Amino acid sequence: MKPFTTLISVEELATRLDDCVVADCRHDLFKPAQGADDYATGHIPGAHFVSLDRDLAGPKGDGRSGRHPLPDPAQLRARLQSLGLSDGRQLVVYDADTGGFAGRLWWLARWLGHEAVAVLDGGFRAWRAAGYPVTADMPVGQALGVLSARPPLASGVTARELLDDQPRRERLVIDARAPERWRGDTEPLDPVGGHIPGALNRPLLLNLRPDGRFKPAEVLRTEFTALLAGRNPASVVHSCGSGVSACHNLLAMEHAGLAGASLYPGSWSEWCADPARPIARGPEAG
Repeated sequence: MKPFTTLISVEELATRLDDCVVADCRHDLFKPAQGADDYATGHIPGAHFVSLDRDLAGPKGDGRSGRHPLPDPAQLRARLQSLGLSDGRQLVVYDADTGGFAGRLWWLARWLGHEAVAVLDGGFRAWRAAGYPVTADMPVGQALGVLSARPPLASGVTARELLDDQPRRERLVIDARAPERWRGDTEPLDPVGGHIPGALNRPLLLNLRPDGRFKPAEVLRTEFTALLAGRNPASVVHSCGSGVSACHNLLAMEHAGLAGASLYPGSWSEWCADPARPIARGPEAG
């Protein structure tokens, strides 16, 4: 069976549930325990809870690497293997609705070299709306095979690389945060507001239809092609607050057939931690 590599519908998951490893990535940035509480109340049968803070991010260290540094790849691989994921097995990830948190695990799995990973389109809300079962039973994780170390299918860019690129602007930074945060009007999570100079704003919600599912691939392709204005997709670097919601734009581009973009994992929370890095505010044209 051909793997799902970007999105999977609730109908497609329902028919293949026993053949997939399913990860529940629900999270609330302002209430970190909320995701685990919601999972305990009810989740897709067989789904394992995966914590953004514990599983999908590494230690913050001195705080200058951002709020959600990348996890150790060997530890992440071991964690996913313990849930039953192995080479070639389908991984399906979901959150409450938008995919803003599930996208992080989608990107990380590709970073580990695992191709068969997809975000549940519409998330838990869509699953429930379709009338599929929900349970509070906790599955038992069990390694069923080896999740091998493979060449990455996703790439990251460092703050140093972006800073060196500032004079030339050969890379195009696309910021997934809400417009008011990108402009610097408000900043509820980081000590400084604004954005990386030259960064364009593409809030992740623009990738979605009103019901929380992704727009069709051809619509996303048209919208991102207009935003890129002739640039190669491989020149794009996606950013956000801490390298989480930026993965949503990466997923949207990949689903649209615009492959090759990179992630800035540290994103704004890392960039603004060093006062020597330039900051832009207001409706900058790029």
